[in-house]
Amino acid sequence: MGEQTRIAIPSKGRLRESVLELLAHAGYSRRSFDRMNASAEVESIEFIEMRPRDAAAWLAQGKLDAAFISTDTALENGIEDWSSIDLGFSRSDLIVAVKEDSPFERLSDLSGHTVATHLPSWTSRWLKDEGVDATVVNMGGSLEGVCAVGLADAIVDLRETGGSLQRNRLRVLAEGYSCQATFSWGDPDCPTIAELLLRINAAIEARQTQYVMLHVPKDKLDELGTVFPGLAAPTILPLSGRDDLVAAHIVVKKSQLWSKLGVLQDIGATGIVALNTDAIV
Repeated sequence: MGEQTRIAIPSKGRLRESVLELLAHAGYSRRSFDRMNASAEVESIEFIEMRPRDAAAWLAQGKLDAAFISTDTALENGIEDWSSIDLGFSRSDLIVAVKEDSPFERLSDLSGHTVATHLPSWTSRWLKDEGVDATVVNMGGSLEGVCAVGLADAIVDLRETGGSLQRNRLRVLAEGYSCQATFSWGDPDCPTIAELLLRINAAIEARQTQYVMLHVPKDKLDELGTVFPGLAAPTILPLSGRDDLVAAHIVVKKSQLWSKLGVLQDIGATGIVALNTDAIV
C-alpha cells in the first residue's frame, strides 16, 4: 500500500446516501463526494467508489485500507472478524427461503438439493457447518423468481421487510445472520483511520442523543437522575433573579426524552428545550 489511505465508499443506492450523510455529519465535505469521478481526495484520504461486494473483495486482498461495506459482504469474503464498527443503518437478515408449499421443514432437509444465492462462499461454509450437503449456485440477479418457478429448491438471500418473499409465495426456512452497514479496516495502527473512526463514532453517538436545557427547582435536582438512569452530573447554571430555580443542561438518548416529558413536568421542570447534537466524544 502507498502512503495515502484508500477507503472505498458505495458507488450508488441507499447505502451510498446513508454513508455520505454520516461522513457529512462527521465533518467531511459532502460537496467533495458529489463531484467525485470514481475517486476523490478528501482530507488526505482517497475515497474510491465501488460496489460493497467489490470493496470487500479488494479489502480482503489488501488493496484498500478500509471500506464502507455490509455484514453480508464481509461474510462472503471471510473478513467478518476484521476490525469493524456497525453503522446502524441498512439492516437486514440473511435467511433461507423455500416455496410455501415445499415439503422442507428444517435446514437439514436441503441435503441433496439446490440452493441459489448471491453469497456462494459463505453459504457453502455455513451449510457445511450445519451438516447440510447441498449444491450451491451463484447468481447475480433476482433470487426469489428462480425459487418460485422451481429452478432452485431454496435461496439464501437478504430480507429487509419480507414483502418480496410474500409476493413470490416463499417462506423462511431458517435465519442465518443479522446484517447491517459496517465500516471495516485492516491496519489497526493507521493514524488516518484512527482519526476517521473518532469522527464517525462521535457522529453515530450524536445521532442517538439530544442536548436538553431546562429549568428545574433546586430541591428536585436529584430527581433528574431517576428520570434518566445513568445520567452523568448535569451542568447547573444559576438563573438571574431566581433562588428557587436553576438551569440544567444534560445530554440524553433521543429514545428516552419524549417518553419522559410528562415526568419532567411532574418534578416542576419548565422551559424544556431539546437540540440535536453534532458530536459526542
